[in-house]
Amino acid sequence: MKNIILLGPPGAGKGTQAKRLEEARGMVQLSTGDMLKEAIAKGTDLGRRVEGIMARGELVTDEIVIGLIEARMSDGARGGFIFDGFPRTLKQADALGELLSRTGQSLDAVIEMQVDDAALVARVTGRFTCGNCGAVYHDVTHPTRVAGVCDACGSTNMKRRADDNEETLKTRLMEYYKKTSPLIGYYHAKGQLSAVDGLADVEVVADAIAKVLDKG
Repeated sequence: MKNIILLGPPGAGKGTQAKRLEEARGMVQLSTGDMLKEAIAKGTDLGRRVEGIMARGELVTDEIVIGLIEARMSDGARGGFIFDGFPRTLKQADALGELLSRTGQSLDAVIEMQVDDAALVARVTGRFTCGNCGAVYHDVTHPTRVAGVCDACGSTNMKRRADDNEETLKTRLMEYYKKTSPLIGYYHAKGQLSAVDGLADVEVVADAIAKVLDKG
């Protein structure tokens, strides 16, 4: 069983690799955004608190997020947990460390999915999907065989995310680096940080992550 953090900017492929780890190792991805939505949908005590906070336009506190994580971790996971989108700050990193220590668990690896910014912008801004079946394409690396027609289902309903444009992505990248740089130094100092090439082929990235998890 391994508990890990995946670090990487938007578009680095964290979601893809987390899904593979879930399928291959029985790990569970803990995405704080998804957990907040789930708590609200279920109407739990924490969910009602979150709903009220968000309705007032306030930020959800670290205490609440840690509470959600602790509640989910109490259900267990055969292969361990993947933290995605948390921690984002040094304070949150300390809180997560305290939670793991309190529950008799450990953080086994922090994996940074490194990217070349220019290549990442090209990757993300070229993406489009079929609005009918969800198939994913790219202007350069994976275009449809017939322009505007989905290879999988024949639909012509192609969509691009509104925020998949160069200006927005560069803003998101800058925000990510500002928030995450201290975390990279923090986990490097603790000897827990490993780096993989986030822009390599999906299989190559998966193999690199597997080597990190299996060493020792």
